Amino acid sequence: MGLNLLHSNDRKGQYPNSWYAATATPLARFSALSGDARADVVIIGGGFTGLSAALHLAEAGMKVTLLEAHRVGFGASGRNGGQLGSGQRMDQEGLEGFVGKQEAQKLWRLGEEAKDLVKSLIAKHDIQCHLRPGVAWTASNSRDSMHLHDYGRHLEDRYGYDQIELLSPEACHQMCPSPDYKGGILDHGAGHLHPLNLALGLARAAAAAGASLHEESEVLDIQEGAEVRVKTATGEVRADHLILACNGYLGGLNRQVAAKVMPINNFIVATEPLGDAADKVLGRDVAVADSKFVVNYFRLSHDKRLLFGGGESYGYRFPSDIKAVVRKPMTEIFPHLKDVRLDYAWGGTLGITMKRMPYLARLGENVLSASGYSGHGVGTAIHAGQLIAQAIQGQAEGFDTMSRVPAPRFPGGPAMRSPLLALAMTWFALRDRLGI
Repeated sequence: MGLNLLHSNDRKGQYPNSWYAATATPLARFSALSGDARADVVIIGGGFTGLSAALHLAEAGMKVTLLEAHRVGFGASGRNGGQLGSGQRMDQEGLEGFVGKQEAQKLWRLGEEAKDLVKSLIAKHDIQCHLRPGVAWTASNSRDSMHLHDYGRHLEDRYGYDQIELLSPEACHQMCPSPDYKGGILDHGAGHLHPLNLALGLARAAAAAGASLHEESEVLDIQEGAEVRVKTATGEVRADHLILACNGYLGGLNRQVAAKVMPINNFIVATEPLGDAADKVLGRDVAVADSKFVVNYFRLSHDKRLLFGGGESYGYRFPSDIKAVVRKPMTEIFPHLKDVRLDYAWGGTLGITMKRMPYLARLGENVLSASGYSGHGVGTAIHAGQLIAQAIQGQAEGFDTMSRVPAPRFPGGPAMRSPLLALAMTWFALRDRLGI
């Protein structure tokens, strides 16, 4: 059946003790599914993918029922680093080699559509999620910095993307005064935001458009057929179409997806408010992701806390002291923060794929799935929800482009893949430390 992480690290029906949950615009609970229901489309998962699909389908006049095991935005959608990145999770040079230049062009355009979609939904539905422009990629050595500069030029030459600012060591240091960084690039077309408020805003909009959202409605059984039947402990939904939007929390609901999308955990801390000392962390209000294989990512919150993510783990239980796990990479980047108070620390489960590209698939005549965003989900997942909604209505071009990207299975099956990945990550972490 595979491992179900819905109950491994969290309290039932509760958001984690995160800075996001503490500062979110409250949304009244949606009732659990009760009794029998009939819908055109049933969606499992109340994160970005499911909420976006529900919103777009409801706006198209379809009868939609969404089932969420905990709360809307409970999973990675409400816990992540809040970075709305350009393109895809795999960079364009990698994609050109992987799928060819023509498909890479299509995937770049879809990535740009994803960013535009998120920005337009925020504006249209007046979602207060502190959207700000700018995501920087920083390098810990001059070789990585040169590679990032080459990549910025490549995006302009090949894709006509003119939003990249090349950062010299001096400019990088002015933006982010960490002794670790030696240059990089700043993407002015990307952005950062409060992800839980974005998810809650999408839920509000979907409900207002007529979608039926149900929280604390964990799916226990799916029966596929011309009419899909989806069962929870307290009810059943019959529908013409099924959307699986579970990402890292799929558990045993579908073997085909579970073979290609693996859950991993990631961790974030929020410091005490830094006040004027925030300038010693970031001189500009941008988000940062660095070039290490085990990526560190961070930004300032609107109340001037450092939100710092890092320290992946490959056991499925969260560590008992998340603060200690994240403080280690944080003080490597910002030694002066070694004694700063950490007010919040939380973990989350995301879905990754072997190639770090999302896995969109038709699993049957009337079953569609999207997951495996690999840390690039803010734009990609919301866009995937729209692409699925379009595919159900017979406009599948965007969905089909994404689903053509090859998605190899993880080696060794569910039992072996986590130890194998842990081994690989240990090696890459060692390379980061040795600078090779």
